[in-house]
Amino acid sequence: MTPTDWKEFRQDLHRHPELSRKEKRTHQKIEDKLRSFRPDELITVAKTGLIAIFKGKEEGDRIMLRTDMDALPIQEVNTFDHRSQKDGVSHKCGHDGHATIMLAVAEWLSENRPEKGEVWLLFQPAEEIGWGAAAVLAEEVFRKVEIDHVFALHNIPGAPMHQLIVKDGAFTPSVTSPLLFFKGRTSHAAEPEKGNNPAEAIAQTLEQSLSLALNDPTSENMVVVTPVYMQMGEKAYGTSAGEGELHLTVRTWSNELLQDACAKIEKVAKEKAEDHKLGLEIRYTESFAGNENDPVSVEKVRTTARILGLDLYEKPEPFKWGEDFGLFTQRFRGCMFGLGSGRDTPALHNPDYDFPDELIPTGRDLFKTLIQQCL
Repeated sequence: MTPTDWKEFRQDLHRHPELSRKEKRTHQKIEDKLRSFRPDELITVAKTGLIAIFKGKEEGDRIMLRTDMDALPIQEVNTFDHRSQKDGVSHKCGHDGHATIMLAVAEWLSENRPEKGEVWLLFQPAEEIGWGAAAVLAEEVFRKVEIDHVFALHNIPGAPMHQLIVKDGAFTPSVTSPLLFFKGRTSHAAEPEKGNNPAEAIAQTLEQSLSLALNDPTSENMVVVTPVYMQMGEKAYGTSAGEGELHLTVRTWSNELLQDACAKIEKVAKEKAEDHKLGLEIRYTESFAGNENDPVSVEKVRTTARILGLDLYEKPEPFKWGEDFGLFTQRFRGCMFGLGSGRDTPALHNPDYDFPDELIPTGRDLFKTLIQQCL
């Protein structure tokens, strides 16, 4: 079999990014490539995701390697040849690179099936909106089997190229976004007392919500409260607003602390709505379970770094961004780890970010070695 030019493949994915739950072309490109590697089973999950299963000759443990594949609603500013061809959509988190790494693992498995056990390669959609992991785990295939080990990587701009970043316990936080909708009554702007304007309730709720924050990553009680969107009334200067909304994100190191913080925000919002005679609706979106790394699995990653001669960094505190891989580590023994993508690489979700292609063979070799250790 002629080795695949993975740089060319990754850059093709970069040219044609697709948002969460819309990864149809990406799904087809990945499926076509996987079929050429002759997996024992190839299963579509969560509509645009895929699982490729490679089985050994004998029964044994089952290892799952998970990658993501969706892009972001960000306009790319890069001018290189493989820049995004879709306005307002681009791969700014490296999921094009992550997916390509996993295909390179599939290519290796096609010639190096395990002696025993099974390797499951999961190409998960809709990670960016916190939907994909739950949708995958709800599939029938996961009601039939258990996974013995699960691993995932994420590229980390700002860290030295090819550095392996590990941490026992919490690796990413629990995150959710409370959406608070205040419903009042309009009136003439000259007579605000005849209506119910939500401005004070929104302002007081925001102020008290922000007072809950402890933005200290070194503290086990960290709470980050970030205002992300506010809207009130219309641009009608003779009218006192009658409705408005406040959207926040909240992140903590544990699911329990997140629930507590959100309960406090709900309590404040309800009190302020009542004080100002407003209706209130509360919804949540883009929720990510905290990712808890299993110490045995982390040790396998450390051993992998030593085998491959990679620089190993023990991160003292978790990353602050959310990752829905946390749902997998809640259910299965597993680990997410970081792979440095260069000190001078633009940050994740920046409009000038691009996944470094030189990470593809490193990522492939990491997963190859983890497979060999587990099976």
